[in-house]
Amino acid sequence: MTENKKIAVLCNYELLPERVGGMDYFFWAFDKKCAANNIQVDWFFPNQSDHGEYVTLTIFESGYQSVENHFLSFCTTNATAYTHIITHFVELCTPFFYKIKQFSGAKIIAVDHNPRPLSGYPLKKRIEKRIKGILFSRYIAVFVGVSDYSRLELIKEFGSQIGKKSIVILNGLDNRKFKKKLNFEFNNKFIVASHLRRDKGIQDLIVAVKYLTDNHEYDFLIDIYGSGYFEMELKKMIEDYSLQKFFDFKGSVANLNEIYCNYDYLIHPSHGETFCYSVVESLMCDLPVITTKEQGNILELVEDNKNGFLFEVCQVNQLKEILVKILNNDSRISNCSAVNKSVNDITLTSMVDHYLALVLENKS
Repeated sequence: MTENKKIAVLCNYELLPERVGGMDYFFWAFDKKCAANNIQVDWFFPNQSDHGEYVTLTIFESGYQSVENHFLSFCTTNATAYTHIITHFVELCTPFFYKIKQFSGAKIIAVDHNPRPLSGYPLKKRIEKRIKGILFSRYIAVFVGVSDYSRLELIKEFGSQIGKKSIVILNGLDNRKFKKKLNFEFNNKFIVASHLRRDKGIQDLIVAVKYLTDNHEYDFLIDIYGSGYFEMELKKMIEDYSLQKFFDFKGSVANLNEIYCNYDYLIHPSHGETFCYSVVESLMCDLPVITTKEQGNILELVEDNKNGFLFEVCQVNQLKEILVKILNNDSRISNCSAVNKSVNDITLTSMVDHYLALVLENKS
């Protein structure tokens, strides 16, 4: 048993029963691990929920208002003494972190999950981030990137002074929950699984399918799982190009881990990622992946022509050619389980243990 610790975890992450993903499982497992080590955790989310294991968490919801402001108000009202404060999906190096330090001696651990724009931030934004890094990075004890790329981007944005206190903790998954693909006979079925945002590049896939079907007859289906602000724009593109028979929107589901294996390939034409759960999840199921060379393949787990196919970001003709070769049976991936062995090291247990170690460290 450890000495008594009380920590707060702030997450700009909406709790949705229909969208249970890797982070949900992490929150549940981390809370359980902390309890086993005599560590009390207060969770701050935009909303309350009792789906899954959230019923066992101590949650203080912000009512969809600013989680940061809600936390500051909560601490002022309750005079709660936290030893550690961890932030997820919260903007880094803002005055919020200075304000925390005015009333708390807690060790602050800030985790970066945010993708970057494909063309980089505008000059004004880059200058603002560098200034914020100079002013406010001193109040954050540890910066956590969820990939090597994420850590390097943090240092580039906020300054070299955060280098020595920046680390990488890969997001993790419980690979026991993922149903393996056993039948590699081609069934003309592709899956897209992501938030429906512009930076996920699904519009590129739609254009590629338009080019693909302009002069040839093909029989295939692309099921799209997920939700987001860009959904109506994507549906309009599909309707404008008369591609309705090739796409089916399935919405958000909680059992993707059991669904991936029913498809031939995951298509993930992303413009930018920090980790990319859907690629990791697909490979855990031995489902081959079609994704962008650097942005979608941020962890470098996809090996071209071995467990998937890679193309340059936004290059719809390259994506089209990959699909043509697959549909014409000129190039296909069979069982790729041997290539995917490294993905099994990206475990939920390892992720939880690394974050717990940060809490158990005595240095501040």
